[in-house]
Amino acid sequence: MSAVQRRAVTELLRVAPVADDLARRFEAAGYTLALVGGSVRDALLGRLGNDLDFTTDARPEQVLAIVRPWADAVWDVGIAFGTVGCRKRLAGSPDYQIEITTYRSEAYDRTSRKPEVSYGDSIEDDLVRRDFTVNAMAVALPGITFVDPHGGLADLAARVLRTPGTPEASFGDDPLRMMRAARFAAQLDFEVAPEVVAAMTDMAERIEIVSAERVRDELNKLIVSDHPRKGLELLVTTGLAEHVLPELPTLRLEVDEHHRHKDVYEHTLIVLEQAMALEQPGEPDLVLRLAALLHDIGKPRTRRFEADGRVSFHHHEMVGAHMSRKRLKALKYPKDVTDDITRLVELHLRFHGYGTGEWTDSAVRRYVRDAGPLLDRLHKLTRSDCTTRNKRKAATLARAYDSLEERIAQLAEQEELDSIRPDLDGNEIMKLLEVPPGPLVGKAYRHMLELRLEHGPMDHETAVAALREWWTANAPA
Repeated sequence: MSAVQRRAVTELLRVAPVADDLARRFEAAGYTLALVGGSVRDALLGRLGNDLDFTTDARPEQVLAIVRPWADAVWDVGIAFGTVGCRKRLAGSPDYQIEITTYRSEAYDRTSRKPEVSYGDSIEDDLVRRDFTVNAMAVALPGITFVDPHGGLADLAARVLRTPGTPEASFGDDPLRMMRAARFAAQLDFEVAPEVVAAMTDMAERIEIVSAERVRDELNKLIVSDHPRKGLELLVTTGLAEHVLPELPTLRLEVDEHHRHKDVYEHTLIVLEQAMALEQPGEPDLVLRLAALLHDIGKPRTRRFEADGRVSFHHHEMVGAHMSRKRLKALKYPKDVTDDITRLVELHLRFHGYGTGEWTDSAVRRYVRDAGPLLDRLHKLTRSDCTTRNKRKAATLARAYDSLEERIAQLAEQEELDSIRPDLDGNEIMKLLEVPPGPLVGKAYRHMLELRLEHGPMDHETAVAALREWWTANAPA
């Protein structure tokens, strides 16, 4: 028995109690059931989790009738696409999340953003419609019978992504599969077969008929994978990125202002990898990774050739933040995620604005205030943005950032840096100045906040005196 087979048997035996129990219920009702797709692939790779995918000749209504008396919870949100979900708990085991899909095929017409679903009659018909051969394998249950009509096991061993039929037919049926090719390359560290890459290149523009939400979800899975660079480079090489993330390939045309790399595109991919290295093990940070990917997209629009021969990108962080917001909105990212990423892009150069000298207390307070809850991510993004090959320069920048973090820690012991507020709140300001709510109170509040940032905490008497001094100069006639 090969190592692959041993891993598969071990994984399948682990889930056998729940899988066999479910399969026998389908058999008793006159239907077939098979573990399929990613579940079989992951079993062969020795990484099968508790999310199990099954396929069956039973129609969705019949599936519901079988699983409702058996499962601990059932949901039918995917029933329009032939999928029924359920949860099952066995004694001594964690919950199994199960999806059961009727044999099916799905295809887009030339303008639709939603696939048209039709049901198939055999598992072979179902498997030929799967995206890649490594996902077109099944294990018929009960009693383990391996079904592999398209050589998925051989491709898995070779670590290559091919389509069961022609890639043109596959991507014609569902253009999102082109994004999945990049995603699986990034997740599994597989190579994509040349004929698949060629079809992706020829058909790249067809991705535009797929909804932004589905594209975004595939992009997210790619970004948080173990090898996102591999998938991103495939998107750029095939031209898919020009339709889903056009700011990325545009970076290939630009020269980094420090001439540290061939182009800003290469620099960006290195920053992404360095940011990943600063994450907690096993906890990929989508916001940090997307900020790293987008942090320099403002450079193409701000490039200037200076008289001394240098290339400058003044204010590219502000332009990049605006561009990031526009792109993330187009991809339908949630508002909080969009806000966090654009803020990180906007702030990623703030550290360099202070040079490498000693940070004043005022500068530290403003840095912490502006970063807010994103401070830890900003630390990681700023450190990752150093890709110079000059070891002395890299060490100098690292020491400067170490110094900043030390200053933040020192001030945090003395002051509430996480929630910097003026020493007088709005109610106190209105009472002391004897004014109602309005713009003047806001101006007074902002003045007191600036004093707090510049000079640190004040006692009450000093704060009142400072407010009255400001009022003397700014009170209306």
